[in-house]
Amino acid sequence: MIQSVGPGERAVAPDGTRIGFDVREPDGSGPGEPLVLLAGQANSRAWWDTVRSSFGGYRTVVLDHAGTGTSDDAGDDGWSTRRFAGDVVAVLDAAGIGRAHVYGTSMGGRIAQWLAADHPGRVGALVLGCTTGGGAGAVPADPAVLERLADPATGARELRRLMAGPDRTGPLPVLGDPRMSRRARAGHRRASAQHDAWDVLPGVTAPTLVLHGAGDEFTPQENGRRLAGRIPGAAFVAFDGARHAFFLEERATAEVQRFLAAHPLPPG
Repeated sequence: MIQSVGPGERAVAPDGTRIGFDVREPDGSGPGEPLVLLAGQANSRAWWDTVRSSFGGYRTVVLDHAGTGTSDDAGDDGWSTRRFAGDVVAVLDAAGIGRAHVYGTSMGGRIAQWLAADHPGRVGALVLGCTTGGGAGAVPADPAVLERLADPATGARELRRLMAGPDRTGPLPVLGDPRMSRRARAGHRRASAQHDAWDVLPGVTAPTLVLHGAGDEFTPQENGRRLAGRIPGAAFVAFDGARHAFFLEERATAEVQRFLAAHPLPPG
């Protein structure tokens, strides 16, 4: 169900912020390894509602970023992608997971970069989708797109167009958590806009796959190319005709599954 966030569990981050999360056990169809799915800006774990079952062979972990779903708001200094990566570590600790594959999209991909850079022992294979390394590698969206997105008269329609295009009908789980406070929304915008992991990306050691929609106007495709070029050994795949929410498509899920299968977690 779109925007349904179940009770799940809550981890406690180092600063005391309580982070809602949920662990789904594998269905026996795959390796059963843990896989963390990280949602985008201003979205709860519901971002993954229509995709999570496709990874049934894994022990999937989803969480509510601070300010969304069942999680607390962050403190005044807590709105950054690097701090959000610490929340993921707290969730892994609470779930008793030492190392997991990580698939982060949009702002979730920004968070995943910091997770791989600051906590390399917690990350197996790394998949980054529709995201940017920020800093010197960032390629901004067309200002006209951002103006339409910020305009109350056109914002909702523009967001849907940017995410999935005009041909997709029905509900989308990626249009934001309607229960977020204004303060939390501003915090998420700031976290995404100020993200800059550019200098640490060459030190990422996890096997990395960077994915992007070729028609992404929200985060232009060149961001993905530059990101892949910054991480040693990273592969890059673009999906023709896909928008920002390419990860909702079966072809994207299949690409991720192939990559994870080729890079199993080390024993122990």
